[in-house]
Amino acid sequence: MSADGFITVRKILSFTSIVEFGTAVALIADPTLVARLLLGADIAGVAVALARFFGVGLLALGLACWPDKASIGSNVSAFRGMLVYNALVALYLGYLGLVARVAGPLLWPAVALHAAVALLLIWAGSKEGRSNA
Repeated sequence: MSADGFITVRKILSFTSIVEFGTAVALIADPTLVARLLLGADIAGVAVALARFFGVGLLALGLACWPDKASIGSNVSAFRGMLVYNALVALYLGYLGLVARVAGPLLWPAVALHAAVALLLIWAGSKEGRSNA
């Protein structure tokens, strides 16, 4: 929370960077376990390699979006990147659960987490945008 009692974009970016870093490590180390927990399905062959590539991408996203200053102005690219990523991942995972009917025990918690992060980024970004105006 900032001095005026609001959650800051910097804190949300820090949190989501840590979450994505942890997910990346899990995907690189054991992509079949992550697929089972998230999608309730096993993966093999080229899917394992692709999941590890995705893990490397998440690692890079987490590092790239780690905030370096307290102001949203200095973190605008990280803010946009994490907002788009979290919103689209929440929508796609929700689609997988509702339409494609693939779900593991962590699917709906992952949908909720990504949706909450996207909404928090929008909320905190609008608060910081108004206070900087």
